[in-house]
Amino acid sequence: MQLYFYTRSFSADSKYVNSEGTRKALHGLASGLVECGANVAVLCEGESETRSDTPEGYQIYQFKNLQKQKKFKIADGLKQFVQQHLNSNTLVILSGIFQPNIYTLANCLRKQKIPYVVMPHDPYNPDIFSKNAPLKWIYWHLFEQKVLKNATAVQVLDDRHSIFLQDLGVKTPAIAVPNGFSARDVYPEADFAYSDHSVPSLFFLGRMDAHNKGLDLLLEAFAQLASTHDAKLTLQGADKGDRPSLELQAAQRSISDRTAFLAPDYNIATPLIIRNYDIFCLPSRFEGFGLSALEAMLAARVLLVSEVAGIAPHVQASGCGVVVKPEVSAIRAGLLELLERRSQWQEMGLRGRHYVLKQLSWNTIAADALKQYQQLFER
Repeated sequence: MQLYFYTRSFSADSKYVNSEGTRKALHGLASGLVECGANVAVLCEGESETRSDTPEGYQIYQFKNLQKQKKFKIADGLKQFVQQHLNSNTLVILSGIFQPNIYTLANCLRKQKIPYVVMPHDPYNPDIFSKNAPLKWIYWHLFEQKVLKNATAVQVLDDRHSIFLQDLGVKTPAIAVPNGFSARDVYPEADFAYSDHSVPSLFFLGRMDAHNKGLDLLLEAFAQLASTHDAKLTLQGADKGDRPSLELQAAQRSISDRTAFLAPDYNIATPLIIRNYDIFCLPSRFEGFGLSALEAMLAARVLLVSEVAGIAPHVQASGCGVVVKPEVSAIRAGLLELLERRSQWQEMGLRGRHYVLKQLSWNTIAADALKQYQQLFER
């Protein structure tokens, strides 16, 4: 089976892949599919026309397109490639959500009768529409729902996320493919230890997007916690424009001395960053999976995650943390519970690590994904 992934921009360079969870997930799934015997290529756009082979075995075709990212026009070379090289025996997975270029490419594929799957990475949770609501709802009705309804399937990161599609009137079949880890993410268990006496340290790693990641909720919950408990909070990641407002919130709640904001560091493996902290926090209002949370499990940390995240059922199943509603009171209660269970942190963390090693390798996930792709053809 020939599989093509499409994403607006892409590189297999490790720093580029590690700079965003969706890129890391696409790279991991593509690599795993190759290991399972599939022919895989990533189609993308950039400043020049190039073709390259990755060490993992998949190809990258980049087509020249100098337009800005939020545009409907796709590269002429990409259109020609679709017309000349793709057919009804190929499957294209469109990676992204609320992207005009995906709408344009989906129309091109539909006209050529080429099946495609939409892989939005985020769920169509009501909270995704609550920020910039008028624009998102207009785009939804004019473009996004058409892309989804004409798809062969929608690839979600958790079975529960298909409910959001049904609530929006999208009856397209959903297939669930979670995120996973690569062998290079695994370090010896001895590298991950806990301190029983230091000040408890809380950690978030990811985009500093306050609404999506629930960072405003986390800061408020931490401020309430800090009035009665000694603890520290660090937020690290690329600033998407919200860091100044988050720093102001910390100052207004008089927790600046206990709160640190750090730029991302793509030179250090994520589990090796996370091991320096005690509790990993991901209180998102909406979240596809939470790849950084999975990496926290690899680092044998205890976790607090939002119930909407695709990683939540795995945190519950392994017993490595608490799952909470994305609300200040629930986040505070979850943090208090974890602090009270400090003597169990090492045992809990190791349970999470062992669970991930057994259940969530990219090769295991890709093998299941490949079966689901093949079943789409059989239908």
